[in-house]
Amino acid sequence: MILAPMAGVTDRPFRSLCRQLGAGLVVSEMTTSDPTLWNSEKSRLRRDHAGESEPISVQIAGYDPQLMAEAARLNVEQGAQIIDINMGCPAKKVCKVDAGSALMRDEKLVEAILHAVVSAVPTPVTLKIRTGWARAHRNGIRIARIAQDCGIAALSVHGRTREDQYEGEAEYETIAAIRQVLSIPLIANGDIDTPEKAAEVMRETGADAVMIGRAALGRPWIFREISHYLATGERLASPSRFEVRRCLLEHVDALHAFYGERRGVRVARKHIQWYCQAGGVEAEALAAFWASINRVDDAREQRERVDAFFSESPERYAA
Repeated sequence: MILAPMAGVTDRPFRSLCRQLGAGLVVSEMTTSDPTLWNSEKSRLRRDHAGESEPISVQIAGYDPQLMAEAARLNVEQGAQIIDINMGCPAKKVCKVDAGSALMRDEKLVEAILHAVVSAVPTPVTLKIRTGWARAHRNGIRIARIAQDCGIAALSVHGRTREDQYEGEAEYETIAAIRQVLSIPLIANGDIDTPEKAAEVMRETGADAVMIGRAALGRPWIFREISHYLATGERLASPSRFEVRRCLLEHVDALHAFYGERRGVRVARKHIQWYCQAGGVEAEALAAFWASINRVDDAREQRERVDAFFSESPERYAA
């Protein structure tokens, strides 16, 4: 099980937590290949891997082969042991500069970028793509062949095209077809949100691993659940409200420490909401709690309110 790179989410605190809860590999937030931004606070934090378990995988994004190669070298110098190339992000702000999944429109540029990055670093280089640029142009198989020929060590495929964004259901037929032309490890991604779905997707696609993204938001123990199911065929018991409380408080504390209290409080808000949503907190209770905690700017008060909500309102949490 692999934690997917997600901008604004897979920071060091979240990566470390997912590792503790069963993820075999975690990938950093997307980092830019633009050297003018390397010294920004955002970029510095995204390259912070202090104390992380190995191997350390860092995702880079861009469209210029030489800048991508330079970004790969920089990250390896700073501790990256795997470089992951982003050709799967559908976000407009990424695609409008011809990066992310926009690159899949230009297969020659894809080849140039992959060759440049693989040649630049001694570490394994992996690649994440979608099934194609558009529904009428699913060129994932051709991109996969190019990747393997360029020396890419493993390929992750999200079962949607750039045109699909995150709408509709992921399709796995293209991933299965890609499996047939590759000898390198293949990782399936998209809509894998239960242990049963993970097992089903691996059977359907022949993938060697699954990558979990949105399903881990507020539910980082999904990796533990999938691992147990794949090993035993049985569902692991859901975490109790006390386990969820402990996990969330640990996460909040780590965010405060990593970002500093002021920014940490802001970042923690979305995670608190995700935990409540994933945990089945009833809508009325969640709305009242969210309205209360969303106005809190003090780190200690934020933590105390989270602690009180999960400690004093067991009936609101469906364990």
